[in-house]
Amino acid sequence: MKKFIALFSLLSIMTLGLYAQEPVAIAEGQDTATVVADSVAAPVEEVVEEAAEEGPIGGIYKTLKIKFIEGSAGFMSCVALALVLGLAFCIERILYLNLCAVDTKALLAKVEKALLEEKDVNKAMEICKNTRGPVASIFYQGISRLDQGIEVAEKSIISYGGVQTGLMERNFPWISLFISMSPSLGFLGTVIGMISAFDKIQQVGDISPTVVAGGMKVALITTVFGLLAAMILQVFFNYILSKVDSLTGDMEDASISLLDIFAKMDLAQSK
Repeated sequence: MKKFIALFSLLSIMTLGLYAQEPVAIAEGQDTATVVADSVAAPVEEVVEEAAEEGPIGGIYKTLKIKFIEGSAGFMSCVALALVLGLAFCIERILYLNLCAVDTKALLAKVEKALLEEKDVNKAMEICKNTRGPVASIFYQGISRLDQGIEVAEKSIISYGGVQTGLMERNFPWISLFISMSPSLGFLGTVIGMISAFDKIQQVGDISPTVVAGGMKVALITTVFGLLAAMILQVFFNYILSKVDSLTGDMEDASISLLDIFAKMDLAQSK
């Protein structure tokens, strides 16, 4: 929570810094649309000249800064905040899923050796307890109920497999929320920007191309940034889904192999 607060504060400071501009004085007899256009174009031209001097990397940064300035402060900040929070949840899930990934074959070999060759159930449980990941947790639950019968152990493995799947899919609703929220905020900013453009036309009393084009551009910038944020989050989310599918497949395959080991143990005891 402290990291989110610090990140939000930093984003707010950056936003205020980008929009900090000196007031524009309009002399008597000057066209309001012309003065507004000149006041916006002057800093933009300066930033473009600086970008040309700094090279490609500086140019990309300056271009993004220009577009952020031209967009609506409130909606652009909301889109940026949705992107940051969505990426935070995505990175947390990626780190968690990477920690869940273990060498399933090596774990299965150790458990099989402890159960079939050494016939030591406690050792097999200790191996699973000291190994991280959902597969080891499922193994532990099944082996711990082996004394109640294979059927009880199998039901325990299936039930706890669902629990582990739920843990891997934690925070998925939040990621989906930010994916859908980003373009929605962009579209809302577009509608508000168009309304603002018509208000300027009404104030000026004339349909000036400068006022119309500037208002429409500002309105559409929020949509572009909202769609970009949604696409970035969608790429991360699809990667997370692929990791979950891979881990789920390993869990199912390892569970079947463990049940085969239980069957071999039962067959050996019946002889």
